[in-house]
Formats: sequence, C-alpha cells, structure tokens
Amino acid sequence: MTISYTLKVANSRFGGFSKLLFRWKGSIYKLLYKEFIVFIVLYALLSLIYRRLLTEEQKRLYTKVAQYCNRSTDLIPMSFVLGFYVTLIVNRWWAQYTSIPLPDQLMCVISSNVHGKDERGRILRRTLIRYANLSSVLILRSVSTRVLKRFPTMDHVVEAGFMTQDERKKFESLHSDFNKYWIPCVWFTNLAAQARRDGRIRDDVALRLLMDELNLYRAKCSMLFHYDWISIPLVYTQVVTIAVYSFFAFCLIGRQFLEPLDPGQEGDLDMYIPLSTLLQFFFYAGWLKVAEQIINPFGEDDDDFETNKLIDRNLQVSLLSVDDMYQNLPPAVKDKYWNESTAQPPYTTATAAETLKPSFLGSTFDMRMCDDMEQSQPAEASPSIPRTQTPLLSRFITAASPAISIKNFGWGSRSHAHLRRNRADGGFPSPYPNRSEDPESVARIEEEETEDDQESRASEPTTPGGRRRGNQLLVASETQRKELPLIQVKASSNDSIGTDRPDAWEP
Repeated sequence: MTISYTLKVANSRFGGFSKLLFRWKGSIYKLLYKEFIVFIVLYALLSLIYRRLLTEEQKRLYTKVAQYCNRSTDLIPMSFVLGFYVTLIVNRWWAQYTSIPLPDQLMCVISSNVHGKDERGRILRRTLIRYANLSSVLILRSVSTRVLKRFPTMDHVVEAGFMTQDERKKFESLHSDFNKYWIPCVWFTNLAAQARRDGRIRDDVALRLLMDELNLYRAKCSMLFHYDWISIPLVYTQVVTIAVYSFFAFCLIGRQFLEPLDPGQEGDLDMYIPLSTLLQFFFYAGWLKVAEQIINPFGEDDDDFETNKLIDRNLQVSLLSVDDMYQNLPPAVKDKYWNESTAQPPYTTATAAETLKPSFLGSTFDMRMCDDMEQSQPAEASPSIPRTQTPLLSRFITAASPAISIKNFGWGSRSHAHLRRNRADGGFPSPYPNRSEDPESVARIEEEETEDDQESRASEPTTPGGRRRGNQLLVASETQRKELPLIQVKASSNDSIGTDRPDAWEP
C-alpha cells in the first residue's frame, strides 16, 4: 500500500521531519538494510585480517594498495552520475502517474449528452463507460503485476463484469500480434455513432465532444503502454550501478585503518567504526535504491501505485455518474445569500482568528507616498524646458533637423545643397514642430557642413557639361566622353523633394 505522510507535514513545526525518521514501512531503512549489513560485515572482515593475520611486510603492501584505492574514489563522479539519474527517474515516475486514465471527464460528457431515461438510453450510457473502463483494465493488466495477479486470464475479466461473453468472442476473434487494449475504444466510437443516428446524441457538436474526451482517455492508455515498452536505456542503468558498487569496493579497502609505514611517523586515529564512510554508503546506496524502487511504479513495492484500488474507484464512480445521476437533479432554489450583496460563510471557533486578518490587496497597497502635493500633480511637457543629454549623444539627439539625417546617411557622408532649405531664421525645417532644438548644435552642424562643402569643391575636379561628384553624377573620362554620349541628370528643385515628378529627369 502507498505510504502517505502528508498529514504529518501539514504544518511546519520543530522536529516535524525528525518524527518521520522512525517510520519503518516505506522507509529507506527497509530498502537498504540488507546491503548495509553486507557492507559492514565485509569491512569488519578486512579490518580483522589486516590487524591480526598479516605480517609486517604484508601490511606495508596492503597500506600502499589501500592508499591507491582511497585516491581512486575521487575519480568517480558519484554526485553527478547519481543526481542526474535519479532526477530522470523521478520525472519519469511522475509522468507515469499522470498518464493513468481516469474516466471523470468522459463520464460527465456521457451523462450530459447521451439522452434517454428508458432502458435503451441507460444501456447505452453504461455500455459506453464500461468500454472505457475495460480499456484501462486491459492496459493495466499488461503493465502492472498487481492487476495481472487479480485478473490473470480473460475469464477473470468477464467474471468481474468488465466484458460479456459475446464481447470476449469478438475480442478473441480479432487476431493481432500487438496489445489489443484499443479494441474497446473502437467499440465505443461505433456505439456513439449509432447513438447519434438514433437521436440519443442530439447534435454533431455533442458527438465531437464525446469523441475528443475518448481520444484523451485512449491517449493516456497508450502512454502507459509506451512507458512500459520504452524504458530508460539499460547502459545508463548499468553505468550508475557499476559506479556505485565500484566506489564502495574501493572504500572497503581504502577506508581501513592503516599503520604508518615509517616507525616514527604518526598514524591516523583508530576509530574502529568508519562513521563517515557508513554515512556515505547510506546516502549514495540509498539514492540508488530509491531509483531502483520507482523506476517501475507498477510493481508491489510500498510506494508503487495502487492500481487495483484505482480500478475499483473508476468503475464505481463512472457507473454512478452515467446511471443513477442521469437527470437526477436536486431542485434549484434560492441560495442562502440570495439577498446579501457580500457573501460571508461562517467560521468556527477554531478558525475565528482568521477573520481578524486583513485581505491581501496588493504588495503596494500599504506603501507610503510623499506628502508634498506638488509632487502628485501631473506634469505637462513644455518646449521651453531643455532636456538633459549626454555630451557624446548630443550631436545625434538634440537637433531634430533633416540635415542631420541627410548628412549622416547621404552619399559620401556629405549633405546635398539642393536638399537643404533654409528657414527664415537661417536654420532647417524640423519634421517635429513641437520639439525644441538646440541653436548651438544646429549652428555647429551647419558650420561643419559648410566646411565639408568647401573642402569637397576644392578637392573635386569639375568636368565640362557635368556637375561635381557631390551631386552623384556619372563623370566619364576623356576617352569615354568621345566614344559615348554624355547623359546628364538635372537635380530636382527644393519643392520637389519627397515627390515623384515625371519631368525630374532630362536626357
């Protein structure tokens, strides 16, 4: 039976977990005591042989071997190997539990969508949910030793009421080399389709909902089958087992009490009982035994799943839901708090103190704010208030003029003369009229652009019939000018920037 101690740890108190250490059923002591006794006996036997039977020369040789074995234990990464392995198995163990099929959702859909108070409607509902339970019994028989011992043959399944004799004949007449747990699910779908044709299921939406819930139920049965079929690779389990056993084999030799090799050398303290080594064995070997127990939770260990109890519960609850509870509703009346705006259920004397605790309204609800009323007034953006800017970014942030973007992204890192249009105050038009500009930054940028234009005019040669390179014209050499006709592009005026005009280009 599964050992539950949840109630014992409901409240955190002094010595709460310490009381759990004295429980035997489902404990690590029950799992590990045999291996622990074997380790102690072997350790004591080697200690007696070393102390009583070996000569001085043999002791010296044994000391060297023991020192070598003690150094070798550091080469085995026990924490990494065991930690990753146990984590993988625990995740797999919980995933197997969540894959156990429960008919709760399916029985609610059957009870609400398969109609008819007559005998035919009752038979349909009970048969549908019985097929679902039969499918779970068949899959649990193939993965759980407890269920197989309870239903060793199909005769026991028929005798338990999960299957009729006619259904058994149909089941056995379908030959397949694989597990046939899915056959009752197919019977379910065909019977649901027949109920739809007979009008017991009133619309296709209800039929679709019923099929969706059945598919979820069947998928869980399939997951149990695959978890039982595809296990953790054997090589990984072997690596972990060999690592643990070899580690403590080295400890049996290397953790013994050793006499000093030199007569004047001070030896280690003789403790007779290697307490630290025994604790290490308890932790590491116990870790391995935990993985050994839960690697297959469908066995008969103390903490394995109670699959037989699950079968009993599922059958009883599902039949009660689709049969006795069908259209058997209590009268709908006004509730106790009909005329009350705020419902407040009563408290007992043991829980009356909880009414004194205030409700949680948010972590910032009790935060103290500044008492200055001016700090709580809304602030409006004003163009006269200068913005704080860093010196490195002031060139790119302060001025919102298009000249900056043209200068930084234009051809040859120079602005074009025909793209600059002066304002009345000598600046450039801003695309953001409400944004303030820094006059010093704008003046500095204009001065740098003027210097760049003068340098470019001085450095670039002028070709007859063409413009400077600053306007991005294609200027040919003297030879090419004689052989090819010269094509000139007329630059657009200031008013045509950003617009498409057909007369902007002339041959």
